[in-house]
Amino acid sequence: MLSYQDLIEDLKYELTGKFERLIVSLMRSRAYHDAKEIHDAIKGAGTNERCLIEVLASRNNTQIHEMVAAYKDAYGSDIEEDVIADTSGHFKKMLVVLLQGTRDESGVVDADLVEQDAQDLYAAGEEQWGTDEAKFIMILGNRSVTHLHMVFDAYEKIAEMTIEDSIKNELSGDFERLMLAVVQCIRSVPMFFAKRLYKSMKGLGTADNTLIRIMISRSEIDMLDIRECFRLRYEKSLYNMIKDDTSGDYKRTLLNLCGGDDDLAGEFFPEAAQIAYKMWELSAMTKVQLRPSVRPTPDFDPAADAQALRKAMKGFGTDEDAIIDIVAHRSNAQRQEIRQAFKSLLGRDLMKDLKSELSKNLERLIIGLMLTPAEFNAKMMRKAMEGAGTDEHALIEILVTRSNEEIQAMNAAYQDAYKKTLEEAIQSDTSGHFCRILVSLVQGAREEGPADVERANADAQELADACNAESDDMEMKFMSILCTRSFPHLRKVFQEFVRCTNKDIEQIIKKEMSGDVKNAFYAIVRSVKNQPSYFADRLYKAMKGLGTDDRALIRIMVSRSEVDLFNIRKEFKETHDESLHEFIQVETMIGDTSGDYRKTLLILCGGED
Repeated sequence: MLSYQDLIEDLKYELTGKFERLIVSLMRSRAYHDAKEIHDAIKGAGTNERCLIEVLASRNNTQIHEMVAAYKDAYGSDIEEDVIADTSGHFKKMLVVLLQGTRDESGVVDADLVEQDAQDLYAAGEEQWGTDEAKFIMILGNRSVTHLHMVFDAYEKIAEMTIEDSIKNELSGDFERLMLAVVQCIRSVPMFFAKRLYKSMKGLGTADNTLIRIMISRSEIDMLDIRECFRLRYEKSLYNMIKDDTSGDYKRTLLNLCGGDDDLAGEFFPEAAQIAYKMWELSAMTKVQLRPSVRPTPDFDPAADAQALRKAMKGFGTDEDAIIDIVAHRSNAQRQEIRQAFKSLLGRDLMKDLKSELSKNLERLIIGLMLTPAEFNAKMMRKAMEGAGTDEHALIEILVTRSNEEIQAMNAAYQDAYKKTLEEAIQSDTSGHFCRILVSLVQGAREEGPADVERANADAQELADACNAESDDMEMKFMSILCTRSFPHLRKVFQEFVRCTNKDIEQIIKKEMSGDVKNAFYAIVRSVKNQPSYFADRLYKAMKGLGTDDRALIRIMVSRSEVDLFNIRKEFKETHDESLHEFIQVETMIGDTSGDYRKTLLILCGGED
């Protein structure tokens, strides 16, 4: 009779590459598979910390105990001793705590202890200079899932920020990544794995070991929930992403493990519906402190800057470095003072001089920085509509993300510069429901203020009812609510929409609408949920693939540098596992032979994450 080991050897002989790894791994029990993953992560040159984090943060007590026993059986050594030998510091301590498999699973919650733990976490981090890592390890490594859910809610009320943001502020390196993974798994194990799967396949190349490990370890546990969380977060089914990113027998096997295409489905499974509801609740509760990447320079002297700019452009050749150093390191208000000083002292128009001395993308970027925000927004709207074709994405991005005050200032600047109203320009360049959406937004009359809970419930029900109406009626109803209600109110509306329909508003828009109307409503929903994340996604799309959409890149970097570019950087890193600084550095090399354009963008970016 063929033994188990003989079967494994035969499979290894007959198969090759990723397909061999996948099939052979499927033949192991879950505990032995986990044990091998940990063994491979810590043996040989270097340590795969991300594998250690993923496995140990996501397993329950029983799974940990079974893995520890399997490791001893398979390798004849103690898993804890091997992990200790290969790691260090607080990262090692937390891994050891997780390896004990002693998290409270009683389900009993003590309200007084919840409040105490929330206070202790706050005192251990945000409240003091330095961080008491031991307190984070003790609480996050031992308390029950139910208890920690309540602790996280209590913590947000005390700290006015999420526990995730505090961890990012207080911890660093592998220890930070481990603690974030633990928190994510406390909140939702399926969502944690959905994010890991996405990161394993996005961009150039696939992290096949991660993809194989997750697909095998979760296929008999919570793959349906992972699929729904994946669709909820990335607006694409896991099935289709695997299909696009892999090939051959390897792809067929992974798709079988995945089990189905959720782009064909409509409603959420219960777990994903609860997560969607909670995500909107978190979005409403979280007070995000917007942080710019460009601030006013101290000891500012507009006259000296004006003279220095003139010197940089006078005579033979242009000193681009001097121009960049001044313009990119000043706030917009300071730049306006420089413009005025340049004219007063030198009798010259700074904008005309810059245009004559600079060229291509560097000129567009520097001129964009020198314009007032209202002038810049008006110019970007004009550029989106002039010539052959319309840049609908630019129109949507600007009108969805600007405040009433900014839109009204833009309208005045547009009228002044182009001698016609922006509304007239939109009406002559767009049509149908899309035109009506833009005209509604360009009024700059969105309601302001907090959510009205009773009205939010009624709005959610109206949107739910509209989903069963004719397409035109549905779009008009969505417009009447999405284009007029305040963002805090819409967060509550979208949360209650999940409760009314067991569907997420983003998925409805994606499935039931099309073209520019779909893109406009989708942008509103994304901005309501997390505007820095929306801009991070826009920046990624502007640079990825063949060629860079420099107009979009310039528009976002200029318009957000004094608003929330630091927040955008954090969202970019979180979603794409790469810093915005690094991404700009790589993606803008082609076509920027001098490097001046790239240098200016990197100064605006404000630093490496």
